[in-house]
Amino acid sequence: MSENKEPHVTQSSSASSASTAQKFVYDFTEGNRNLKDLLGGKGANLAEMTNLGLPVPPGFTITTEACKVYLDSGDAPKELRDEVSAHLDALEAKMGKKLGQADDPLLVSVRSGAKFSMPGMMDTVLNIGLSDASVTGLAKQAGGNERFAWDSYRRLIQMFGKTVLGVDGELFEEALEEAKTAKKIKVDTDLEAADLKKLVKKFKKIVSDACGRDFPQDAREQMDLAINAVFDSWNTDRAKLYRRQERIPGDLGTAVNVCSMVFGNLGPDSGTGVAFTRDPASGHQGVYGDYLQNAQGEDVVAGIRNTVPLAELEQLDKKSYDQLMQIMETLETHYKDLCDIEFTIERGQLWMLQTRVGKRTAGAAFRIATQLVDQGLIDEAEALQRVNGAQLAQLMFPRFDEDAKTQLLGRGIAASPGAAVGKAVFDSYTAVKWSRSGEKVILIRRETNPDDLDGMIAAEGILTSRGGKTSHAAVVARGMGKTCVCGAEEIEVDTKRRRLTVGDTVVEEGDVVSIDGSSGKVYLGEVPVVPSPVVEFFEGRMHAGADDADELVEAVHRIMAYADRRRRLRVRANADNAEDALRARRFGAQGIGLCRTEHMFLGERREMVEHLILADTDTEREEALKGLLPLQKQDFIELFEAMDGLPVTVRLLDPPLHEFLPDITELSVRVALAESRKDANENDLRLLQAVHRLHEQNPMLGLRGVRLGLVIPGLFGMQVRAIAEAAAARKNAKGDPRAEIMIPLVGTVQELEIVRDEAEQVIAEVEAAHGIDLKLSLGTMIELPRAALTAGQIAEAAEFFSFGTNDLTQTVWGFSRDDVEASFFTAYLEKGIFGVSPFETIDRDGVGALVRSAVEAGRKTRPDLKLGVCGEHGGDPESVHFFHEVGLDYVSCSPFRIPVARLEAGRAAAQSSGSDSR
Repeated sequence: MSENKEPHVTQSSSASSASTAQKFVYDFTEGNRNLKDLLGGKGANLAEMTNLGLPVPPGFTITTEACKVYLDSGDAPKELRDEVSAHLDALEAKMGKKLGQADDPLLVSVRSGAKFSMPGMMDTVLNIGLSDASVTGLAKQAGGNERFAWDSYRRLIQMFGKTVLGVDGELFEEALEEAKTAKKIKVDTDLEAADLKKLVKKFKKIVSDACGRDFPQDAREQMDLAINAVFDSWNTDRAKLYRRQERIPGDLGTAVNVCSMVFGNLGPDSGTGVAFTRDPASGHQGVYGDYLQNAQGEDVVAGIRNTVPLAELEQLDKKSYDQLMQIMETLETHYKDLCDIEFTIERGQLWMLQTRVGKRTAGAAFRIATQLVDQGLIDEAEALQRVNGAQLAQLMFPRFDEDAKTQLLGRGIAASPGAAVGKAVFDSYTAVKWSRSGEKVILIRRETNPDDLDGMIAAEGILTSRGGKTSHAAVVARGMGKTCVCGAEEIEVDTKRRRLTVGDTVVEEGDVVSIDGSSGKVYLGEVPVVPSPVVEFFEGRMHAGADDADELVEAVHRIMAYADRRRRLRVRANADNAEDALRARRFGAQGIGLCRTEHMFLGERREMVEHLILADTDTEREEALKGLLPLQKQDFIELFEAMDGLPVTVRLLDPPLHEFLPDITELSVRVALAESRKDANENDLRLLQAVHRLHEQNPMLGLRGVRLGLVIPGLFGMQVRAIAEAAAARKNAKGDPRAEIMIPLVGTVQELEIVRDEAEQVIAEVEAAHGIDLKLSLGTMIELPRAALTAGQIAEAAEFFSFGTNDLTQTVWGFSRDDVEASFFTAYLEKGIFGVSPFETIDRDGVGALVRSAVEAGRKTRPDLKLGVCGEHGGDPESVHFFHEVGLDYVSCSPFRIPVARLEAGRAAAQSSGSDSR
């Protein structure tokens, strides 16, 4: 909601496109966990817990379909008011009291609940039904506890004012701080009933001043306005930003849960908490969570009061603790996964307010998946669905060097692991601004709230002085895979003066700090990082053992074994030299899918290619080729040796010419200066003439690839000869070279046929000279739309296709990656035109459609056509699933991404076999 603007109210019976037969409201007794699309995650799970006989406060859920109608038409469905009234009547009958009645009020919460968890991104309002008249009735319900009643009323006005009426929340916070300052107290629980009465009066004035209307006293109006505010919160900036970050579709809408209130702020025998059936940070089994006496739920999540560990509840209320432990075991066995639970204790009575499959860190995800297999709760195929490639990539990031000299600033709660280093910033705006300027930053706050989301995304890590593992900062950071340390109490954060202090040490904005989300330690300055144990495992330098790191390695090892057993797609590497090839092989590569030969001629060799391009006569050209041949042969011998027994796809030279020629401006200046000194260099003059002759406005679409091979006689022939002779040398050395020769940038079968004829002739000459059958295969790269559209023809001359999705994306979309990512991609992502960059994840509708078409046409012509992809999409998790679907034989990616591709190929196979049991 925008400030000072009232939302529509559900009382209106204006336009609705919904069918009168459609059901928009479900009692908690009517749903189940399989109705998340309709009831949202929270509503579906409240229904599931109700069905299990767990103590859930009665209530009902308004469906996501009602939200969609509201968002589409600007008004709620006309049937909704009557349905809500009917369910409210039933709830009142069940509870024996009416919403907001003066002497014995029923109070309800109105809470959001989308299909996918979006912690803190959408709105919730508690204590609906309180008014000037019913606050005294609530005090009577609570045995004359006036403090509780007035505290509940001030909470309603504060939350309702900010969430529903769009009042600046800082106004309420400032008034609350003033009240505490006047009493010389630090926590709001020390405010007495008289103080809270005054605070309610101030809060009501804040509302009337800001909105031009009084706080609504009618309980049904409060509820209807709150329901619409929750609908509206689906499209707040922070919710849309979170959905983009997490790739959650924007058309799902949110359900609304109306639940009878239970109170954790009735005194020391009451409280509220969040529990996990396993540690969401490590995956270890045990008692994990936070509990806060005499508090409502938002106090825990907001982190404004520091909680106690859940285990301490056993001493505070053993009956409730034992019941909670039993319920947690029931839920984990039922859901077969880590469960995240919200609960309230009201005067010794335990109530379950929510459960969901809990967010967890990457390391916890792998550990928990293997633990559940060992417990017989899930099988290997399901274990693959509990982890993903993005999590594996996180585990491969570096960690802090334990032997480095450090200056410890403080210690907090290890909320989300990782090693993050950056400049201290104290607000989201600065975090985003500095990050866009290339700075790495650590966002430091007392506690975060949903408005900090953009800063959290921009930061390398998050540090808060308040809150625990269930605070907003911790939950959101874990979901995003960000390093986070919470509840560092010894650190005093001063956001106004933009600094933090620990004793005599002051850290100003811009000073570098390092945070360790695995230990909770905070350091002054930059701490060096060392390789991840998971990377060391893949490289063969670490094995499973007893300590925590080795336990993680063992879990990763087992999951990778599950994936390798199931996957159909083979995984190759993009590697241009023996060193990269050997590393790729250690990471599990099953060959090389792309060796870019132009990379072999950068640096010191660049001048040799320059001489070839500038050759004026056949003799000059042949001399240049003769010089290149032995260098290429040795390159390929080393590559074939590193990948012995595995396929190696060598792409013939594909450089935009400007990569091998001097910059035209620099060369022109050099020549002009030399002429002014009457010291002209003949070679520079000749070079400048050639550069002018070969200059291209768009080198990516110019003389490159197969076109270069056709224009410069003997170029591709030299490379094919080098490949063939290297293969022959390896065979003579008892090796097993499996070379595949790939012709780049083919747009028509005639181009391929000409190069193929030349290549076959050269191969035959080498075979005859060595008396060896080399069995070299010839294929092409599909990277132009025309090649994809004529794939059936091209397959007549190609034994394999490799999709170059980087160039195919550029040519399909009509933009240059190097230019557009810096110019307008950010705007396109922010406006939702792109959900994700098409260079990061394959565009299924455009580029993907061409790939699918080319696969079908190519295999129709040549059923045994080998198909792969060698663009960086080959290492992108979502893209790997697409390549599995369309029937490719392999994906190829950079060495570091090979484990991710292996894992996702296994997950894709498990999903397509229908083994996902959830």
